[in-house]
Amino acid sequence: MTKLNATIAEVTERIRTRSESRRRRYLDLIEEHDVSKPARLRLAEANQAHTSAGCAVQDKMMLLGGQWPSIGIVTAYNDMLSAHAPYERFPDVIRKAAREAHAVAQVAGGVPAMCDGVTQGFEGMELSLFSRDVIALSTAVSLSHATFDAALLLGICDKIVPGLLIGALRFPWLPCIFVPGGPMPSGLPNKEKAARRQLFAEGKIGRAELLEAEAESYHAPGTCTFYGTANSNQMMMELMGLHLPNAAFVNPNTPLRDALTVAATKRAAAITGMGGDYRPIGRVIDERAIVNAIVGLMATGGSTNHFIHLPAIARAAGIELTWDDFGDIARVTPLLAKIYPNGSADVNQFRDAGGMAFLTRELLSEGFAHADIMSVSGDEGLVANTRDPALEGESLVWRDAPEASRDDAIVRTASNPFQATGGLVVMSGGLGRGCAKTSAVGAQFIAVEAPALVFDSQAQVQAAFRNGELDRDCVIVVRGQGPRANGMPELHKLMPLMGALQDRGFKVALVTDGRMSGASGKVLAAIHVTPEAAEGGPLAKVRDGDVIRVDGESGALDVVAPSDWRSRAPAQLDLTGNARGFGRELFKLFRAEANSAEQGGTAFPDYDAL
Repeated sequence: MTKLNATIAEVTERIRTRSESRRRRYLDLIEEHDVSKPARLRLAEANQAHTSAGCAVQDKMMLLGGQWPSIGIVTAYNDMLSAHAPYERFPDVIRKAAREAHAVAQVAGGVPAMCDGVTQGFEGMELSLFSRDVIALSTAVSLSHATFDAALLLGICDKIVPGLLIGALRFPWLPCIFVPGGPMPSGLPNKEKAARRQLFAEGKIGRAELLEAEAESYHAPGTCTFYGTANSNQMMMELMGLHLPNAAFVNPNTPLRDALTVAATKRAAAITGMGGDYRPIGRVIDERAIVNAIVGLMATGGSTNHFIHLPAIARAAGIELTWDDFGDIARVTPLLAKIYPNGSADVNQFRDAGGMAFLTRELLSEGFAHADIMSVSGDEGLVANTRDPALEGESLVWRDAPEASRDDAIVRTASNPFQATGGLVVMSGGLGRGCAKTSAVGAQFIAVEAPALVFDSQAQVQAAFRNGELDRDCVIVVRGQGPRANGMPELHKLMPLMGALQDRGFKVALVTDGRMSGASGKVLAAIHVTPEAAEGGPLAKVRDGDVIRVDGESGALDVVAPSDWRSRAPAQLDLTGNARGFGRELFKLFRAEANSAEQGGTAFPDYDAL
């Protein structure tokens, strides 16, 4: 086996050491449970009767009198969200497959699944980040009946996978497998869609033309095909060992997709504590799995949202993660994939070029990923993920990844990367700490030093653009967008107009304590800046005209002039506008309790601190 890269090994070990006391207390939760018998036997007779009252006759018999394991399904199904619409038929497929494996499967509960693509730029986006915490809570409620021996988690998109995972991790004795639904077939190329958005922002096309383009892009059931947070989620579940190997990018409603769902169900039945291959989620997700996820983000130029989600996920598993860990991994991990917005390809083309099987093999071959994780798929660990699923007749098989990339404009070997370092970078300096996605930013735009223009909302920036006030070299500062201020909404509506400014020849960058979409592209954006302005962070001291330097290569984030800017009193932000309407008043508690972006932007406590 290839020796692990020295930096990857060092970062993994320091995470393990830093987390040792928390992790030990977390793992104690596993030791407290006897999983060798059906979980439902811990319940009284009346409790057990409730678990089976609505079941089919055979399932009821096995729950009440048999020794078959019980599998809980936690689903994010709704038919408004294209990525989750295919899940409507999954429970029937799973129940049938479970019976064939001598198990019983029941829908344990549902979790909300909102779409950032619908709420971008509107009030509902202020609920988006905290929907992750609601999903985690809903997952916990779903599993709280204590009658399940394993769980299947049905979710794909932005906050949904992190929320499901956080909730499931607080039941560390349960084996859990994520069951993806797959990406929609390719539609209008993402690059053309982005170009039309920019034309609309500039007033060069109307709403009808833009709507036509958007509908041609988002056109069928399945996950959006650009490489944003949803598909970054799927990449991470692969490298963390929570999927059957390379299940992520198989299209919905196909025979292979159904075969993978059946196989995931049968595998869940096989890895309960009642058999000889017990694989609880609390041991699957350890510091090695977390490091693999970070490596994958860097190697693919994945979503910056995971600078928030991964610390929250790690924390739920008794693991303490910092952005310094991200930064050190980024410096040694080569960029091996170019998927929109980093390139022109979508995830279907990435899959066809070699996809996750090829990428995983390359990462393992150069020692960038931990092979010896406890994967749900078996004793091979991550090595199993160097093979792709296929159907031979009606049989599901896995075949080795291609020896060479089928398109080296999309995915490359570790010896011939697109660049020697990862596609994301940690930013730090006088303005605080943040991150930036640099893999899609041209070399001529990777560093910007220009006067600041300060705004307190995305809408203010849009109005200034329409009025021609941004036609200059500038660093646009949007403050009051952090977790405690307004729930940290994505500011994706800024990308088309900033792209237009850059195309006009201006040097522009964004600095904000808010988030950007996982599909953020060609404009340098230092985001998630912490401490946030609402907490008196340095962004609250910036004024129009201050010269700011944002350097995506060195990671510098600072005010160059005037030299005495730190002595100013922080601006008092007016946050009353996000207090009411669209359910925002219900989330006041989350905003009040939220920790920093680097800690995950979550309202949950430090579960396992001693």
